[in-house]
Amino acid sequence: MVVRSDVVAGGAAAAAAGDSTRALPAMVVVHPLVLLFDRYRRRAQHYIAKIWATVTISMFYNLEVEGMENLPPNSCPGVYVANHQSFLDIYTLLTLGRCFKFISKTSIFMFPIIGWAMYLLGVIPLRRMDSRSQLDCLKRCVDLVGKGASVFFFPEGTRSRDGKLGVFKRGAFSVAAKTGAPVIAITLIGTGKLMPSGMEGILNSGSVKVIIHRPIQGNDAETLCSEARNVIADTLLLHGYGAH
Repeated sequence: MVVRSDVVAGGAAAAAAGDSTRALPAMVVVHPLVLLFDRYRRRAQHYIAKIWATVTISMFYNLEVEGMENLPPNSCPGVYVANHQSFLDIYTLLTLGRCFKFISKTSIFMFPIIGWAMYLLGVIPLRRMDSRSQLDCLKRCVDLVGKGASVFFFPEGTRSRDGKLGVFKRGAFSVAAKTGAPVIAITLIGTGKLMPSGMEGILNSGSVKVIIHRPIQGNDAETLCSEARNVIADTLLLHGYGAH
């Protein structure tokens, strides 16, 4: 794998920022209508974000998606979960065109443009070490799913620094168990090699693969957690990655 220079990595950041300065005004313009007619799913905002992410990604790495037939339609709320390797994960997932609400630490909302776009998309803020914030976040997720929106969790809670799958927290699966929504597990392969955690100033060459697994149904959070982690871990192992 050939490491691109910081100049190219900076170009990626500049390109993302350039695209966002065009996407953000469109999101602002449609926002009043979104709040009136589609407050929970925010399909127009997610459509704009999909275009933004797709254009940005196409300039810097190849993306392959397997299992699109396993994605429920936007009209069907679900709890999406994936392994977390890189800052590029969210950009990559936005290209799928599903209106899921990510959970993000509150500090990210302070970033200009990116933070504003997150707010318009309805991303759910979380203070990691605050148990009250964690409880409020889960309650909000249950409420959103009940109103027809989907939510997206990285159950490891943070990006993997060694590429191996970490232990899953149960929050996402408790939301699925309480609401009866399906769990859609997604395996991300390659994002951590392109832009490793803690090295956001570097962009390596390569490609990314997204594998969408069949929805998992159930009413027991522990069982859902185990099944989702196992299918992601097995897929990572098949592609030369490990699991803790």
